Amino acid sequence: MLRLKQQVLAANLELVRAGLVIYTWGNVSGIDRERGLVVIKPSGVPYDKLTAEDLVVVDLQGNVVEGRLKPSSDTPTHLELYKAFPSIGGVAHTHSSCATSWAQAGLDLPCLGTTHADYFHGSVPCTEDLSAAELASDYERQTGLAIVRRFAGLNPEYTPGVLVRSHGPFTWGKDAGEAVYHSAVLEEVAKTAALTLQLNPEAACDQALIDRHFFRKHGPKATYGQ
Repeated sequence: MLRLKQQVLAANLELVRAGLVIYTWGNVSGIDRERGLVVIKPSGVPYDKLTAEDLVVVDLQGNVVEGRLKPSSDTPTHLELYKAFPSIGGVAHTHSSCATSWAQAGLDLPCLGTTHADYFHGSVPCTEDLSAAELASDYERQTGLAIVRRFAGLNPEYTPGVLVRSHGPFTWGKDAGEAVYHSAVLEEVAKTAALTLQLNPEAACDQALIDRHFFRKHGPKATYGQ
């Protein structure tokens, strides 16, 4: 568990280094699948004071099994993602400016070029609004369930991120570090998409080009890299 804590700490600090969060606006978690335990940032602790000992360990029901601090308020959202997407090993949440702008606009983030297609196989989806009943009952868990519903028919390994309507982005990966990497990529492609549509509101990218770039890096026939 110490190794996982160190990985999750490094991933949380990478959010700051990459300029994806300010103050306490974000969190990263990682899961030990064999033990069914999740390590996550504590609620409201500034990044410059965060240590591995501060991180909180919870089970998949949200019970604290280790740690003296309260886990992130977004913990129930992370847990729903781990339960629904068994191949992921880390989850990151930010309020990075450009990705959050798309979430607040309630829009899917379209794939307009190969930079996006290298990491996301098509649009990054935006969830629906939560109902008044969902907002009033276990809000953070309902957020996770809304993400899972939006991914019906989608492959979470091919689309490692989502925009939660009126809220912000969540991303994931094989571990906490890759989840943060995808947060950084999502912020950059959100920025370039907004700029592209300012220049040409009719901009689009051919699906064949999207497929060509995505599957160079992903899937059983990937050829990119060493």
